[in-house]
Amino acid sequence: MNRLAQSALLFLLGATLLHSGMTDLYLRYVKEGLRPLVLLAGAVLIVTAAATLWYDRRGRAQAHDHHHEPRVTWLLTLPVLALILVAPPALGSYSASHTGTALQKPFGFADLPADGPLRLGVADYAGRAVYDDGRSLRDRELKITGFVTLDRAGTPYLVRMGLNCCAADAQPVKIALTGDIPPVLSPDTWLEITGRYTPRRTKDPVNNGPVPYLEVTRAKPVPTPHDPYDETWNT
Repeated sequence: MNRLAQSALLFLLGATLLHSGMTDLYLRYVKEGLRPLVLLAGAVLIVTAAATLWYDRRGRAQAHDHHHEPRVTWLLTLPVLALILVAPPALGSYSASHTGTALQKPFGFADLPADGPLRLGVADYAGRAVYDDGRSLRDRELKITGFVTLDRAGTPYLVRMGLNCCAADAQPVKIALTGDIPPVLSPDTWLEITGRYTPRRTKDPVNNGPVPYLEVTRAKPVPTPHDPYDETWNT
């Protein structure tokens, strides 16, 4: 592969990273806190592409020799263009239904507001329900947002996928739903659930991990969040 093709690939990849970092596209691949590194990597690749092209032209001017490489090497640009033109969706119900809950006992629990409805993350509710026996959740109205997944028996779960670093290591935390559940639930539908704590629990059918229930009083569809992944459970 000649230097011109190398420079083009480096530039396209760098531009892709910059575009991803300046929009929400990068959230499909890595956690939100890595945005500065994505932008830095894109800038470094573009500078490297420019330097590679400059050194190549300088060397050619001195040697007066043009060596043509097979044009088929330009096909290597296709995967980079695919990243630009075809953004993959965030991991959803398929991954969640085939992966056991990653709920782990937290080091502690932050204080919650004394009054009003509690807006919690899936992992926060699950951790308090399982490892704190719901002491801070009892007799409180709860609001939790996540996407729907169904197990083989049709049992509905509210799920958020958590990241350690990137989408490749994403793992789900699940809440089983009971109570006033909508009669028709489609996998990957995002819902804001209003409900109450219940001591009822079950086991994840994939890895036998603990899964708490939430008693649903109301459920409404909501748009996919700005950041579909939940990072609170591993911080």
